[in-house]
Amino acid sequence: MKKVMLLGSGELGKEFVIAVKRLGQYVIAVDSYNDAPAQQVADEREVINMLDGAELDRIVAKHKPDIIVPEIEAIRTERFYDYEKQNIQVVPSAKAANFTMNRKAIRDLAAKELGLRTAKYEYANSYEELVTAVKSVGIPCVVKPLMSSSGKGQSVIKSEADIQKAWDYAQSGKRGDYTEVIAEAFVKFDSEITLLTVTQKNGETLFCPPIGHRQERGDYQESWQPAQIKPEHLKEAQDMAEKVTKALSGAGLWGVEFFLAPEGVYFSELSPRPHDTGMVTLAGTQNFSEFELHARAVLGFPIPEITLERVGASAVILADKEGVNPTYSGVENAMNNKLSDLRIFGKPTTRPYRRMAVALTYDKPGANVDAVKQRAIEIAKMVSVHSK
Repeated sequence: MKKVMLLGSGELGKEFVIAVKRLGQYVIAVDSYNDAPAQQVADEREVINMLDGAELDRIVAKHKPDIIVPEIEAIRTERFYDYEKQNIQVVPSAKAANFTMNRKAIRDLAAKELGLRTAKYEYANSYEELVTAVKSVGIPCVVKPLMSSSGKGQSVIKSEADIQKAWDYAQSGKRGDYTEVIAEAFVKFDSEITLLTVTQKNGETLFCPPIGHRQERGDYQESWQPAQIKPEHLKEAQDMAEKVTKALSGAGLWGVEFFLAPEGVYFSELSPRPHDTGMVTLAGTQNFSEFELHARAVLGFPIPEITLERVGASAVILADKEGVNPTYSGVENAMNNKLSDLRIFGKPTTRPYRRMAVALTYDKPGANVDAVKQRAIEIAKMVSVHSK
């Protein structure tokens, strides 16, 4: 039995803990607030500020985990290198956790070192530098803090009048005191996909069927599997995903995001952990969900193959205000639909646009994916979140 320390205990972490517990492991779930979703199913819990390196060191020394699994980006990840020196397995690796947290590191790795196709981009460390960067990449363009998560601080510049607003918004959404931003040329893409990629300790790199998704405010709203993609573009995406995950090293499941354009595939971003769009796999679309795949890869258990079992979709259920002790109405109506499911995450507090639950729908292989997606959207609308 391995002792696993999960850093970040949201809804993705909760499903991972369930998967790991089913494989006979012991889990300590860590978050910045008490009773986070994954803590509700773990063996032990810790509540700390994960951006405090001394606090991280304290709980690692206290619990002596065999494996550290980051679930979020807001962690003092530079401490991971020292934990690896202590023979603690960091998932997927200390290098991966640090590179993917910083958009500059991962973008330069992808574009400059590995030669992957990306949008044209420039960096800026002040408003004046951003003006120059925007002139270089062109309008429209996207501006993002180099260090942030879940779409925080991201905006689209549609005219020169937007530059100041984009700079100010990026600063409000950045992590810590890291002010630098990236300005990316706007790629004229037809669609976006997430390619869940599994790297193994002893085995080949595996790919899940591609997942399509739609975003608002930098967060996904619906996802569906399989996404429509030309075979040659899928092969291109798989080759890119294999190159970048190999360069970052380690075992686990990665969420690699791509833009699909007429001229080919553009590498967008990468997360070294289960991806929110991958919650569609909870609808039984694959022989293993993304969380079961992550658990097996992290623990070094074999994954003989990944197969598409049926088509599926997910649609998020959001809160609309700040509050505590949320309750839900419309659940029975939602559950009265065939070929569907519902997952309520168990978050103890709400805020506007916070993801609180997800509707899942599915159908037999070859069914119309758009129809399955529309059912997920309709079921999600049946559920309302209430809080005090």
